[in-house]
Amino acid sequence: GNMVEWCLPQDIDLEGVEFKSMASGSHKIQSDFIYFRKGVCFGLACFANMPVESELERGARMKSVGILSPSYTLLYRYMHFLENQVRHQLEMPGHYSHLEAFYDDKKGVLPDSKGTPNSQQPVHWLPSIHRYMYPEMKITHPAGCMSQFIKFFGEQILVLWKFALLRKRILIFSPPPVGVVCYRVYCCCCLANVSLPGLGGTVPESKPFFYVNVADIEILETEVSYVACTTEKIFEEKRDLYDVYVDNQNVKTHHEHLQPLLKINSADKEKYRRLNDQRQMLMYSQEVGEDCSSCEEDLFILFFMEQNNRIFQTLMEVSASQDKTLTADHARGMGLDPQGDRSFLMDLLEVYGIDVMLVIDNPCCT
Repeated sequence: GNMVEWCLPQDIDLEGVEFKSMASGSHKIQSDFIYFRKGVCFGLACFANMPVESELERGARMKSVGILSPSYTLLYRYMHFLENQVRHQLEMPGHYSHLEAFYDDKKGVLPDSKGTPNSQQPVHWLPSIHRYMYPEMKITHPAGCMSQFIKFFGEQILVLWKFALLRKRILIFSPPPVGVVCYRVYCCCCLANVSLPGLGGTVPESKPFFYVNVADIEILETEVSYVACTTEKIFEEKRDLYDVYVDNQNVKTHHEHLQPLLKINSADKEKYRRLNDQRQMLMYSQEVGEDCSSCEEDLFILFFMEQNNRIFQTLMEVSASQDKTLTADHARGMGLDPQGDRSFLMDLLEVYGIDVMLVIDNPCCT
């Protein structure tokens, strides 16, 4: 099995980290990177696999070098260092001087293992619109993280958007390499960005767990809302652990009342068309050199944040009105389909505890 070979500080609790930092099935690939969660900390590890002439090592030497931090937002900055170090550890096992120097340079006081999310920094995925407030995460794919996400899921991102906004437990399955799948976890969390003050004090926090394996089952059993990815097919059978299961591009749920949310309706198609139009305009403006400051990540995050803000602004206005009645016109004004999004709206009102009455039962309202 996996084992922790070396760490600093030596008294830190790393139970299970040897399985989080090396995805199940990694022996089939040459290299990978992996984001994971350990208690209240986040980790990034780089994995590499090198053939060796050794019976003891069964012809292959596999290692991961990783770091832990209370926040995942800046971990990507050390990706290059970790990639170099894992290669160094494969070729010269047992030489840790570079890692020691890195630790001495970067070390900070980690929260104790009993620390609660409340004692941590503000929730990263509910930022203000200020562009420097949300997580930076660059992908090795040259087209960028969000672009790859949109191309991979297509219109299905509108289905994921609804589940993310409803704070469902979303589990993404994919065989290794898992690095790019960790970015899908991050993108899913970005779909639920809301920047309206005073919203959702009682709403469960949506946590990016990144990579999980069977050792995380006990923790996942207690979570009411999360987004995670795994390379272990066994999770599909453990239906009590998730609400939404994503296998490559196939999004599914075993909950009957969530089934209607899997259908792409006319309002979803319109949103997807608008998103693509904005992307095309951005690409054109970059080509003609008008605007180099905007990037696709900004556009993607702002697109969904504005959409979410519009929905919640309308719902809060209606709940503060005299008759508290939400009509088909309100639904259209929020960019939703009065009929196709009816069950989504009902779930939204329940999850966020918004007191309004839905009167869009009649098909003549469409």
